Amino acid sequence: MMPIAPLMIEHRLIERIVPLIKDELRKISEQKRVDPRFIDTAVDFFRTYADRCHHGKEEDIFFRDLATKELDPEHKKVMNELMEEHVHARRTVGGLVNAKERYVRGDKGAIGDVVALLKELAEFYPKHIEKEDQHFFIPCMKYFTKQEKDELLKEFYEFDRLLIHEKYKKTIEQLEGAIAR
Repeated sequence: MMPIAPLMIEHRLIERIVPLIKDELRKISEQKRVDPRFIDTAVDFFRTYADRCHHGKEEDIFFRDLATKELDPEHKKVMNELMEEHVHARRTVGGLVNAKERYVRGDKGAIGDVVALLKELAEFYPKHIEKEDQHFFIPCMKYFTKQEKDELLKEFYEFDRLLIHEKYKKTIEQLEGAIAR
């Protein structure tokens, strides 16, 4: 298996949230209200799966190893753009959390912010994924030997194996912190 296959498989799942967001945007438009549970679920998906799991593998493993290679200037430029896009996605999701919290506290004006941020995510991810799939991942395989590709794949699997433990360790630590207060 090519080491980028897991990343591209993850893209297929991330793409599936886009129509769900668009449906939620339609509901918000019709009902003039936000469903905080949908926002919480979407935020958990973006933070845990899209960012920590998927972007984590890209940044902590794939980009890290690519940075040790003599990249073509265009590939170096695209890698930097992708990292900036990951930061943008994190900021957008953080803004969505803040807008949802304002809405829950009674700020009806927050609906417009929730809508704008959901639209941003629904527009951002397809473009971001297309850039990675079509213009970056496959061309960058040329920088790795077969052994290096095998090592990347092993590291991706190990990353996934430990992720669930990381997530729920943090959950327990947050609960313990809330009880201690």
